[in-house]
Amino acid sequence: MSSAPGTGPAPLITVVIPAYNYAATLARAVNSVIPQLDEGRAELIVIDDGSTDATPQVITALQAQHPGRFRALRKANGGLSLVRNLGIAEARGDYLIFPDADDALLPGALAAFAAHIQAQPETKMIIGGHDALEPSGRRRTYLPGPLPSRPFDRVKAYLLDKSIRLVPGACVLHRQVFARGFYPERFRSAEDIPVFTQVLANYPCTQLARSVVLMYKHPDSLRHQFDHAQAGGLALVDEVFSPQRLDANFQPLKSAFYVQRCLSLFRSAYLAGEKAAARAYFRQAFTRDWRVLFKTSYSRKALRLWLQPSGQPPKN
Repeated sequence: MSSAPGTGPAPLITVVIPAYNYAATLARAVNSVIPQLDEGRAELIVIDDGSTDATPQVITALQAQHPGRFRALRKANGGLSLVRNLGIAEARGDYLIFPDADDALLPGALAAFAAHIQAQPETKMIIGGHDALEPSGRRRTYLPGPLPSRPFDRVKAYLLDKSIRLVPGACVLHRQVFARGFYPERFRSAEDIPVFTQVLANYPCTQLARSVVLMYKHPDSLRHQFDHAQAGGLALVDEVFSPQRLDANFQPLKSAFYVQRCLSLFRSAYLAGEKAAARAYFRQAFTRDWRVLFKTSYSRKALRLWLQPSGQPPKN
């Protein structure tokens, strides 16, 4: 029989589920975690980020369905970073995981993390795999790839080579890693990149070779994706490479990450039909490194953008 939330022995893992207008999927996320709490030595905190839909009512119903099994907090809307940072402050466990409110932890995930921590107590981040379910119904499994032993190589693999795939719902973080910095609250997207980077650079990391979470993919509008990406813009580069998060050994990677961020924003703007912004971002990337012309997936789009008649929508 488990103790009421916030009482009894301290848990090993705290699961924090942020929820903003996720009334339709929150129950699925919570119900995927509750059966695992005891075997995973875990607690669950659900944080409502000022939802305007029926999310508060869903949380009340879930608390009635699972009395004493999880804590629920509500705050004014402030974004995902604020919610996660509140979760860190409220957590009783030394390790934290942040699945989204439309994710579902796979059976046995928390027990697998707990066993991994017991076997490798020095780890400060455990990288698990994840399943992705597309709107078409197609399901894919992504397991962790090779993890370089050198911190510099790990950061390069994550930021530049994209050979390390990290998602919040599949990674368990020790609270010590936030000594280098919390989730940056001025960003409404990509807020996990600075944190994941500082962990790869400064702390022991290990892998769990199994899928731990099912992520449901949604067809967000291209305009919505661009608005979120542009909100952080190129300021993300300085945040990732701030001296508090990364020391001087990693600064040689900053220029290349700036170029890659420009290209990412270029692609997002291009697909959203924002021609002026797309041209500006590609021009910034080219000015910093002319070799972007050899990145054909981007340069072909740029060529079409400059050659197509005014008013004609870009092609994918």
